[in-house]
Amino acid sequence: MSSYQKRMWVLIWLDVAIVWTSVFLAYLLRFDGHVPAEYGRQCLIVILVASLVCPAAMYYFRLYQRVWQYASIGELVSILKAVGIGCFLTFLAAELLTGARIPVTVMICIFEAQVLLLGGSRFAWRMIRDKYYRKGGDQRKALIIGAGDCGTLIAKELKQNPQATIYPAAFIDDDPAKHRLQVLGIPVLGGREIIAEAVEKHGIDEIIIAMPSVSKKEISALIEICKTTGARLKIIPSIDDLIHGKVTINQIRDVGVEDLLGREPVLVDLQGIANYVEGKTVLVTGAGGSIGSELCRQIAPFRPARLLLLGHGENSIYTIEMEMRRLFPELALETIIADVQDRARIDRVFELFRPQVVFHAAAHKHVPLMERNPAEAIKNNVFGTKNVAEAADRYRAERFVMISTDKAVNPTSVMGTTKRIAEMFIQSLDKQSATKFVAVRFGNVLGSRGSVIPRFKEQIARGGPVTVTHPEMIRFFMTIPEAVQLVIQAGAFAQGGEIFILDMGRPVKILTLAEDLIRLSGFEPYEDIDIEFTGIRPGEKLYEELLTNEEGITSTKHDRIFIGKPIHINRSELEFEIKKLEKILGEDRSQIREELKQIVPTYQNVS
Repeated sequence: MSSYQKRMWVLIWLDVAIVWTSVFLAYLLRFDGHVPAEYGRQCLIVILVASLVCPAAMYYFRLYQRVWQYASIGELVSILKAVGIGCFLTFLAAELLTGARIPVTVMICIFEAQVLLLGGSRFAWRMIRDKYYRKGGDQRKALIIGAGDCGTLIAKELKQNPQATIYPAAFIDDDPAKHRLQVLGIPVLGGREIIAEAVEKHGIDEIIIAMPSVSKKEISALIEICKTTGARLKIIPSIDDLIHGKVTINQIRDVGVEDLLGREPVLVDLQGIANYVEGKTVLVTGAGGSIGSELCRQIAPFRPARLLLLGHGENSIYTIEMEMRRLFPELALETIIADVQDRARIDRVFELFRPQVVFHAAAHKHVPLMERNPAEAIKNNVFGTKNVAEAADRYRAERFVMISTDKAVNPTSVMGTTKRIAEMFIQSLDKQSATKFVAVRFGNVLGSRGSVIPRFKEQIARGGPVTVTHPEMIRFFMTIPEAVQLVIQAGAFAQGGEIFILDMGRPVKILTLAEDLIRLSGFEPYEDIDIEFTGIRPGEKLYEELLTNEEGITSTKHDRIFIGKPIHINRSELEFEIKKLEKILGEDRSQIREELKQIVPTYQNVS
């Protein structure tokens, strides 16, 4: 016999005992403890009939299949229905069998007793299992911001889940009507203005922001308040999790720096994107990297005829291939191990697969590393781009979208200068090609390999210190999915020759970023985790820009995408300078930098 069957039979026999007790008590109460003989026989028949009918009614309403630990109003309504129908059928059958009318007071008493005992026995089990009476013990106390549907679900899950390591101690809600009330036995202390006071007074260890439907700007404002409390911050990711019933303790995540940016989700023109991606062969170079792999994830839902994943590192390409095959099993996928510097190999790839849309994300991007290895930066970022772009032109691809960087504007680094040369090359090629060549320029992406966030997290995990180059250094930041969505959207606007510039929002001071990350990890900067200043590294500058002096800016149909005015570039002169650059790759760094200056006059060598 299975555990389910054993449990059901235990409940049935419990219900039979409850039926006997309720009927017997009803007759005793009706006749003041002395049941007349003629009613004694009737009482026995009612007991026998009810013993069959009531469990059958309970079974019909699936009350033996409920998990009573999570019982709620729905279960109570089902009990009322089952008892009501069971009692009606019992009284009807008993009167037919005995030929005598059952006293109304007995019928009412039996109904009330069964509702009380049958319902009470179920809800007693919930009370035993409920964590309401567990005051936390060694659990950490949580303050839930938002006493609405989502906050209530989270509180219930935390109270009832035996694996939960935190316990809901109180709610915060801006609705004055909820103040001083209790939700699930948990007090609603007040609005956001008392968050700091509540954390200190109640010994709160963690704050959970359970407001998935409010704006990103509102969430950012709440985080600004919470991060000063010293409590660890967690958040419910999105309203979708609430709609689809996914709100459990597994969906609560730590608040990340991206939540502090306070920007609303990107709105994309799905139809416009589908028009140039759907049914096409799409090539992504650098597909194993942070941006390249996210491009693959976001392109796949638009149903390309074939998606080509090209990369130099076999491990990263294998990883994204496995993920894509799991997420999009119907997608025609090709993985290509190739180096963009290998002109013959790239030409063979284009000849074999004939991609119609190319997203060129392959690049060396680490600024200090490329300062020490300028020849490699040039080979990958300039000649690699040249190889892929010329192949796209030769095999008549429809669109070529290159991922660029704000470091290409008035560059102070080898990396930024090489990306600027790549921009100039595709702009010059666009003038003579049937392919639409465009570049998309944006700043730093949070969480990408080599970015400051993973490094800061590692340093915090080691107990510090967190290293910041300069207290005044400022950067633009985007999340990887946000940047990639805008890149794909920009591709839909391509007419040829444009440099699209993404709205990066307000710039962020790196020092503030480090301090926020320390606080979000539950520590206090300069007390628990120290911050050290290491000095500006070779090739870096304090402030990044998104436009060169020659480029004006015009808007597009999308409020987060702008176009830098194309500038005239002489193709033959540029080709001549690039050939000169190729010849001196083996020379010393100073000579290479001088040639870079010839091609990009705004390059300022600060190494």
